[in-house]
Amino acid sequence: MDKPMQGAALLALSALLFALIGVGVREVSGSVNNESVVFFRNLVGVLFFLPLILLKGVRPLRTNRLASHLGRTGYGLAAMYCFFYAIAHLPLADAMLFTYSAPLFTPLIAWWWLKEPLSKRILATTGFGLVGVLLVAKPSAALLDSQALIGLAASIMAAFAFVSIREMSDTEPAYRIVFYFSLFSALISAIPLAWAWQPLSDHQLSLLLGIGLLATASQLIMSKAYGLAPPGAIGPVAYLAIVFAGAIAWWRWGETPDATSLAGAALIFAASLLSISRRER
Repeated sequence: MDKPMQGAALLALSALLFALIGVGVREVSGSVNNESVVFFRNLVGVLFFLPLILLKGVRPLRTNRLASHLGRTGYGLAAMYCFFYAIAHLPLADAMLFTYSAPLFTPLIAWWWLKEPLSKRILATTGFGLVGVLLVAKPSAALLDSQALIGLAASIMAAFAFVSIREMSDTEPAYRIVFYFSLFSALISAIPLAWAWQPLSDHQLSLLLGIGLLATASQLIMSKAYGLAPPGAIGPVAYLAIVFAGAIAWWRWGETPDATSLAGAALIFAASLLSISRRER
């Protein structure tokens, strides 16, 4: 049985953690290359599950859907590389716009892949949410640069990853989805790290550890959220990451939002609330 209210609440918490991840990546990307950031984020995710393995063995992690986990890893890892690159190389507003516009594509992909209904209400709330993102982010002329395509790819790949989680949730619990994603991603991302390795200071390692822990927790919460409700129904809640990022930027760097940003934040909140069915099916 779908539980959209619970799913939306968990997705909102996941959006907050994603906003914190973006701030962390912004802090560390000035001195650490993209390959290292991606690898350590995934390595921390694997280490996160060591206590579970030591206590209960590998039985809770056994699966008959390795192909689905590999597919989810491909989408998620591609989105991660593009996301971290966008945060490091594009203006922050533009990167945030692209990265968190995945809910624009999620209902369409869920309709095509999972045959989930695509109502006028879902289309309308998705559009309202995207307008709110535009108002908050106020993208610059850099959107016309070819590098912006990487940001767009991040949102599309993330949308595919969200829908793939939904597709597996009938048999795979959230912790198993996140474990295999972290494991396969760590193994794959170790390959480019072989020729991009760089020495890291204690401060850099601590930042990477924090990013990895936040990302793993966010993945667990997000996987649970999409297991409770269809991506098309609760996807716009992920737009809240833009609002959270703006609040953190105000607190961290003293960036005060203007009237346009506040109007956009209000529209994002409205779209998030309207996207949730009033009755749990």
